[in-house]
Amino acid sequence: MQIPLQITFRDMEHSAAVEARIREKMTSLERFYDRITRCDVTVEMPHQHHHKGKLYRVRIHVTVPNGELTASREPHDNHAHEDVYVAIRDAFRAVRRQLEDLSRRRRGDVKNHEAPPHGRITKLVPEQDYGMIATADGREVYFHRNSVIDENFDRLAIDNEVRFIEESGEQGPQASTVRSVGKHHISG
Repeated sequence: MQIPLQITFRDMEHSAAVEARIREKMTSLERFYDRITRCDVTVEMPHQHHHKGKLYRVRIHVTVPNGELTASREPHDNHAHEDVYVAIRDAFRAVRRQLEDLSRRRRGDVKNHEAPPHGRITKLVPEQDYGMIATADGREVYFHRNSVIDENFDRLAIDNEVRFIEESGEQGPQASTVRSVGKHHISG
């Protein structure tokens, strides 16, 4: 690894295995985006007195030329985050999505004047952390709880209108960024 990497453990013991996984994920991220100049990763267990298990929070702060990105995977009773490795995976996926977006913007692949696609939520499966969006052209697009921006996944409801950024996923189209539109209509 070429870039400075700072790993901090809070409210938990240092783990060589966890540190090794973070370094492995960082090496993969660096291969994907070679302009990272610094990375700080914090792993913490803030809910030490939680009755159903200890949930982990992972925050990643990445410095790139002319900018900084931060990804945080908050547990919010997501019991998958009782496994520190799942929390690490989710946080690195989130920062990778941000780097992909940044890379597209810098290449000019993102047209800023166009409104993002929109649709209505047709299915929510909170126990499996996903939902489906019906687009105006009749397609269905998958989205994960972690793709919901500035909105709590648990507050979404069937027929909510949302904007999203569509990507190609392993199983078909998926939304990488989902924002609730609210009561206002979409213009553009």
